Amino acid sequence: MAQRAELQLDDLGATRALGRRLAAALRGGDVVALRGALGSGKTELARALIQARANAMVEVPSPSFTLVQDYALGGLVIRHIDLYRLEHAAELVELGLVAPEADEVWLIEWPERAATLLPENRLDVVLGQGPTPDARIARLIAGPGWAERLTALCGQPDD
Repeated sequence: MAQRAELQLDDLGATRALGRRLAAALRGGDVVALRGALGSGKTELARALIQARANAMVEVPSPSFTLVQDYALGGLVIRHIDLYRLEHAAELVELGLVAPEADEVWLIEWPERAATLLPENRLDVVLGQGPTPDARIARLIAGPGWAERLTALCGQPDD
């Protein structure tokens, strides 16, 4: 059974702080599915995570047009993947995106385009509008391999 947690992110700084906490929690083979409407903060969260893992302010463009941006950082290859332009889930296989290797982490924007091809053991981060224009609500849904880490990320998860 997936565990769930919800965080209120009061501003962009809080979104970036979540990205830094996620960066510290990553392990090879992880998949993090970033969900939310256009402008909800998916790319900003991914950017903060990658920069934290790089321990530097590296440029992290949106992979909207390249589809995949790779970052070799600290023994892991972080693959920032944007599936927005995919029309069929089968295109993942054409791109060579079947499953992450043991030394890879996949950050996937628009994961709903992958249909059922994503592994069950992943972390879903659903970003939605918060109570003010700059605030977001982050709903985290953790697969089995993320249960322990969810508590470290957010405190006590909701079941």
